[in-house]
Amino acid sequence: MASFDFDPSIRVVHAPGGLSGVGERLQDFSSTCVLIVSDPGVARAGLADRARASITSTGIDARIFSDVSENPTAADIDAGIAIAKLGAPIDAIVAVGGGSAMDCAKGINFLLTNGGRIEDYWGFGKATEPMLPSIGIPTTAGTGSEAQSYALISQAETHIKMACGDRKARFKTVILDPELIGSAPESVKAAAGYDAIAHAVESYVCKKANPVSRMYAREAFRLLDTSLEAFVCDYAGARPGDVLVGAHFAGMAIEASMLGAAHACANPLTAQYETTHGVAVGVMLPAVVAFNFQGKPELYDGLCEYRDLPGRLRALRSSVGLPGRLQDIGVQESDIPNLAGAASQQWTGTFNPRTIDIDACKVLYELSF
Repeated sequence: MASFDFDPSIRVVHAPGGLSGVGERLQDFSSTCVLIVSDPGVARAGLADRARASITSTGIDARIFSDVSENPTAADIDAGIAIAKLGAPIDAIVAVGGGSAMDCAKGINFLLTNGGRIEDYWGFGKATEPMLPSIGIPTTAGTGSEAQSYALISQAETHIKMACGDRKARFKTVILDPELIGSAPESVKAAAGYDAIAHAVESYVCKKANPVSRMYAREAFRLLDTSLEAFVCDYAGARPGDVLVGAHFAGMAIEASMLGAAHACANPLTAQYETTHGVAVGVMLPAVVAFNFQGKPELYDGLCEYRDLPGRLRALRSSVGLPGRLQDIGVQESDIPNLAGAASQQWTGTFNPRTIDIDACKVLYELSF
């Protein structure tokens, strides 16, 4: 059996209506003043206010920062810190939203407790001081950020994503409330859900894969494969709880292992074309799986029962309405060499089971064109 080192220290509460209990959960931390981190869409839907109402009903003060952008940068973190410092000292953080809110909340936590600039925490384990207890409440099913130690923060100038990780940055409690995720637009549900599929597929075979990560990835794929289309398309009998838990398990699989070439190739698409992350991953994933199959066809054994996994991934991508080719998102064939150079420098690519370099990345983009 492969070696592994897994620290399952996050409390996970799966409950319809769980948002209303966030105030009660904060009492576990003896909190007195909380920063709620959200984004404009979630705030407009009233979810940040609902969180604040639950919190203040228990006698805890709460302030809302809801200006998180889709790809949070150091500027978003600074803006959040400014809100945090407006009154009494913050002693806990609650993130309500998608991956952007989760990542920004972690970034705020880094700087509120350890100071400096977010670039100082690029990498892993660079926080020297304790961090504030925090609660993550995802309103989309996809990124799995609520399960992970890392915050992905973009550099404002270059748009390069910085992975800033620390065990202390993880949420102490995660509330999975399936009632929160059904109202998102279909395009948002599709991109987020397919990203979760990619997390399960890539973590299952990456170089850091182990029995724990494969266990989570296997169950994540099963839940998402059987429920994502109905959830995105709002079919009768849709099971949002399955999608939400599947996305969380996929995030746990990443936390116990890592990702691969699909994410390495997707990041330059997000940086250079402002393509939604899940859309970019969706374009690349089937080609990456086919590429990995060429090296070791048995790699994906046990993940699922599909003999043609790339075909299944393409079919699922189509069924939820995601684009299937690079040209569909505005990429020109002449852009491929530049994209390949950027992808070959991505950290996640180093964990792909089949070694990738600039030539391999060029092949992957060409297969996806």
